[in-house]
Amino acid sequence: MTINCKGKLIDLAFPKIMGILNITPDSFYDVGTYKNEKEVLHHVENMLTKGATFIDVGAYSSRPNADHVSENDELKRILPIVDLVLKEFPETILSIDTFRSEVAKQCIEAGAAMINDISAGLLDDNMLPTIAKLQVPYIMMHMRGTPQNMQQQTTYDDLVKDVLYYFSERIAAAKALGVIDMLIDPGFGFAKTLDQNYELLNKLELFKMIEKPLLIGVSRKSMIYKTLKTTAQEALNGTSVLNTIALQKGASILRVHDVKEAVECVKLVESLKS
Repeated sequence: MTINCKGKLIDLAFPKIMGILNITPDSFYDVGTYKNEKEVLHHVENMLTKGATFIDVGAYSSRPNADHVSENDELKRILPIVDLVLKEFPETILSIDTFRSEVAKQCIEAGAAMINDISAGLLDDNMLPTIAKLQVPYIMMHMRGTPQNMQQQTTYDDLVKDVLYYFSERIAAAKALGVIDMLIDPGFGFAKTLDQNYELLNKLELFKMIEKPLLIGVSRKSMIYKTLKTTAQEALNGTSVLNTIALQKGASILRVHDVKEAVECVKLVESLKS
């Protein structure tokens, strides 16, 4: 499987790493880490050097019960970072973590390459038409409700079946508008209980039937540190374990805070396959 990022074909037959750049003041893990331009650029350079193919920039925290951020404030946070990173590292493939079509549009026009939407277009009716017009790769995640209320929406008839149906519906809607490159993210931690997260991971290979690249984001999440009775700061080893399982079950992209360790997971799993 390949995706077209600004004219460059990225082959996902060999799994790739997406490094996380949170520029929110209330992220669940790296809150307030990048306080100035120098620190942002150092972090991006480190992720690129360690082997990240994509850098995912987010200016709206989607952790459970996160504070709402206005569209204007999101744009004020994220556009300067897009400009900063691409000026220093012009070949960077930037992914924009947003559910707002106007944020997506302005960031792509500023040089970003793809959009990562936690709502698969359900929180902004203009998102799918905007992606179709921009013709950029689009990551659609499974979530119910909003970050503010999603953890009250964890009742399913059949978790995996319901999530698969959600993707088939969203992919059909996007395809009808002319969206070409689509990726799916099961949304670990989004409108799911601890047990449901592990059920989803256990049956992850079933998502191959959708025939779209699979992005997995479990990095330092509560499904790891709550199970191990530790903290997000101490959850790197657990992250590597679950990333390894995800790769064995078909993940094409790992979205992570720790690029070096994720790259090592990919190398080891690919060596095992060969």
